[in-house]
Amino acid sequence: MRELERKLDWTMARKVLEMQETVTKVIRKRRTLRVFVTHTVHDQVWQVQGKDTSVDFNTGRGIPSWELRIEGKLLDEVGVILAKDRNIAPPPPKFGSFLKSIVVDVDRDPRLYPEEVIVEWHKNPTLPADDGFSIRRRGDTSLRVRIIIHLDNIPEKGSVDPALSSIIGVKQGTRAECVTALWYYIKHNGLQDKNDRRVVRPDEKLRTLIPADAVLFQNVAEVVDRCLRPPEPVVIYHEIQINPQEPTKTRAFDIEVDMDDSILKTKIRDVLTRLVPTVENRVSQIDDEIAKNVQEIRSARLKRQFFQSFADDPQGFIKTWMDSQSRDLEVILGTDRGVPEELMRRSDFFRLPWVEEAVAVHEGMRMAGALPYQATR
Repeated sequence: MRELERKLDWTMARKVLEMQETVTKVIRKRRTLRVFVTHTVHDQVWQVQGKDTSVDFNTGRGIPSWELRIEGKLLDEVGVILAKDRNIAPPPPKFGSFLKSIVVDVDRDPRLYPEEVIVEWHKNPTLPADDGFSIRRRGDTSLRVRIIIHLDNIPEKGSVDPALSSIIGVKQGTRAECVTALWYYIKHNGLQDKNDRRVVRPDEKLRTLIPADAVLFQNVAEVVDRCLRPPEPVVIYHEIQINPQEPTKTRAFDIEVDMDDSILKTKIRDVLTRLVPTVENRVSQIDDEIAKNVQEIRSARLKRQFFQSFADDPQGFIKTWMDSQSRDLEVILGTDRGVPEELMRRSDFFRLPWVEEAVAVHEGMRMAGALPYQATR
């Protein structure tokens, strides 16, 4: 039972540590981010006909212009946009939290429009994320824009060089994923040296990346570093049409993103909150109960020995008990002159029953903290 109890305690402690470690790590989950690109035209000639045509250069009112808005919504597992319901915890992450930067390249002649044709946004970790971004420029002619989106992958992902991708079968991934895939390739093809397992002997495919007969495995990771490129951005082309029949137009694009599974982490935290204190309190209660039971067993054993000795030899027991009580009374009253020196010289004196009783009383007082423990050499 004790061995089974130790195994159960060890298993529960290990599971709790694994759950605590899982909460601190990134639990990746593939989701779909739907990006909406919408353009709207304002104060065009056909829009202000019959209205006040006064122009305010400070506010831009009355000047033909267009507005481009880029926003994104996260989809759930079945492809439905997650609503911002306050009853849902945690709320869905905002569009800006998935991005590292956005570059909007406006294709028009800068000589006609002095406004900048390239607009950039870069993520600032100190500011809260936004649900979308808007760009407004003057203009009354149709044009094309190119939207370049750099995703913020955690951990950082990169594009794998075709030479390495043809070996490990990974086109895009993190450094750890590529090293793991390369290790599986080496192990599956038996490329480790038979005498020294730390040494890798490249085959014909791997020799294109490692031009050597043998290399240490820790140096193989350098091959992955050389073959990883910055991830390819997401490029969206959109045409802003200044059209009376369609002053507003929206297009949608789906992007696969890796995100931290905060919902699963929340569930794990809830389990840990309920499990850890309960286990610790229960173990403490069981320890207290065990100590109490041991003390009761020890007390019952002493009682049994007392009555058993009395039952075996009542007269001798009473005499011994009276002698012991008399000796204790002399110690209390201060009339005890100690043990005669003649008796102290006899070895049989220390084999008498009073020795066992004295040791038991002394150890009991020491265990109770009444006497300081003095180590002897």
